[in-house]
Amino acid sequence: MKQDELTSRTICAAINVHRELGPGLLESVYETCLAAELKSKSLNFKRQAPVDLVYRGEKIESGLRLDMLVEDDVIVELKSVESLLPIHKAQLLSCLKLSNKSAVC
Repeated sequence: MKQDELTSRTICAAINVHRELGPGLLESVYETCLAAELKSKSLNFKRQAPVDLVYRGEKIESGLRLDMLVEDDVIVELKSVESLLPIHKAQLLSCLKLSNKSAVC
């Protein structure tokens, strides 16, 4: 599956969840329901996937986790906040850089 199609299907799944549940719930609730939605669309995913890094030739755990990684290609970072803050962007950029992935939802 092409990355654009995968990203589109992932975003569609997230929109379906948000339409069904509405705003104001905890991220963990949206994550659980998005997992069910992705599964119903036969998309493979990992929840809370660890982000490792290589430092001086040694693979070590960064302490970062991806909320979801769809088809080992698209990062999903869920936020249930009133507004996005610079720290949210920094977290996402760190995950992108360390995971060597190029697509994010």
